[in-house]
Amino acid sequence: MTSAYISGTGFYLPERVVTNDELAAIMDTSDEWITARTGIKERRYAAPGQGTVDLAVPAVEQALEAAEVTVEQIGLIIFATSTPDYYAPGSGCLLQDRMGFGEIGALDIRVQCSGFLYGLSIADQYIRTGTLEHVLVVGAEVQSNAMDLSDEGRDTAVIFGDGAGAAVLSANEQGRGVLSTHLHSQGKYAQELWIGAASSYAKQRFNKEDIDAGRHWLKMNGKEVFKNAVVRFPEVIREALAANEIDISQVKLIVPHQANLRISQEVARRLKVPEELLYSNIERYGNTTAATVPIAMAEAVREGKIAPGDYVVLAAFGSGFTWAAALLKW
Repeated sequence: MTSAYISGTGFYLPERVVTNDELAAIMDTSDEWITARTGIKERRYAAPGQGTVDLAVPAVEQALEAAEVTVEQIGLIIFATSTPDYYAPGSGCLLQDRMGFGEIGALDIRVQCSGFLYGLSIADQYIRTGTLEHVLVVGAEVQSNAMDLSDEGRDTAVIFGDGAGAAVLSANEQGRGVLSTHLHSQGKYAQELWIGAASSYAKQRFNKEDIDAGRHWLKMNGKEVFKNAVVRFPEVIREALAANEIDISQVKLIVPHQANLRISQEVARRLKVPEELLYSNIERYGNTTAATVPIAMAEAVREGKIAPGDYVVLAAFGSGFTWAAALLKW
């Protein structure tokens, strides 16, 4: 039976490192406050003029090289981002042109923090059915220029950063790969983590009233996000394990969306596992939304934390609300 396995991973972070102290110099916050509430010490910001696809390209180049797959062999591009280069066209099309892929499908998906896992699920189906042999899944974000870097926006602005991660999924008949994926949503919580302006509800897509009121900035109800995340993360991880009759003691590594270190710590407590089982790099990169899971996964591979035959769980929770998990046999 054909399965989809991750044949190559890659990631890229922009050069500019932004520390908590640097943010504290422009808004009423401190390194101690940010670290205590999020676990973040620094994040990366894209350079002026550096867009989402610009970050994606080196991550994709790494993934293709690791997979020993050429651009000509990729059958579909799935691009997960909440910060596309333009409202239209999608960033997947821009990536196709930039890197010289064939005239293949290029699909953007807007599922914010869960985007990479939703993309993984789509790729899995194309490969599992025998339609395609190699699919590229990308998660990339440039969020720094969409943050309210003022006292009013500090609770959200200190969390997010820029970056890109990518994975090549390839057909395999050796029992390795994606064992199952599990996707969920609950739209009644949409306004707890959203950008309310620039919507089709308004008479004008952009207007001075919305901008003056700050409705074009990302808004987050941190307490509501935390309350739901610490329930949904362990819930969907257990769902993935149960679907495959795997005990959590058999799992080598959990790679969660890097939302907040306190969330990951609470998830570990509820799963009754050591915190070290959940991979973390949020202290260095912050929350890169759709890019967090592929970045963390690629780093874990390079650090030797994942080896062939290991059971690995990927999990995410974010705006929508959406949440998802995937169980892989590496």
